[in-house]
Amino acid sequence: MGVADEPDAKECGKCRRNLPLASFARDRNRRDGLQVHCRECVAQYGAAHYRRRREAEGKAVRAVEGRADHLKRNYGLTEAERDAMVVSQRGLCVICLKAPAVHVDHCHETGRVRGVLCFNCNSAIGKLGDDPDAVRRAAAYLEGNAWKPTLVAPGVYQLPS
Repeated sequence: MGVADEPDAKECGKCRRNLPLASFARDRNRRDGLQVHCRECVAQYGAAHYRRRREAEGKAVRAVEGRADHLKRNYGLTEAERDAMVVSQRGLCVICLKAPAVHVDHCHETGRVRGVLCFNCNSAIGKLGDDPDAVRRAAAYLEGNAWKPTLVAPGVYQLPS
C-alpha cells in the first residue's frame, strides 16, 4: 500500500509528489482545508519571487523606499514634510547653524518631532539624555561658569544654581 492510497496523503499540485497531509499548510478556503502546493514548493516559490522582485526594483529604488518607510514608521513624517522643515530652517542645523540638517530629532518620551539637526548636534542631545538641565549645565561649563562651589563661610559652601 503506497502513500497515494492512504487517506492521510495528498498530491502536490506543483511537484506532483504524494505527500502526507502534514506537508501541506492550512487554507480555510479549500474544501479539504489544505493548500494546493506542499510547504517545500511554497517556500521555493516565495524565495524565487523575493529575489525576482528585489532585482526588478534595483538598488536605488530600495534605498529611497527604505528612507521613506523609516521616516513614516519612526516619526510619522513624509519626505515632503521633512524637506519643508529643512527649508524652514534655511537648510542648516538649528543648534550649530553650520552643518546641513539631515537627521530628524524627536523626543524619546513623547515621540514628538522637534526639528532636523546635523549628526553631531543630534548625537550630543542624545548623549545628554534629552535632558534640558544637562544641556544648560554643559552650556554653563563651556561659558566658563565652572561647577565649583562658592565658599560662603568657613565650612559652608554654596553650589551655583
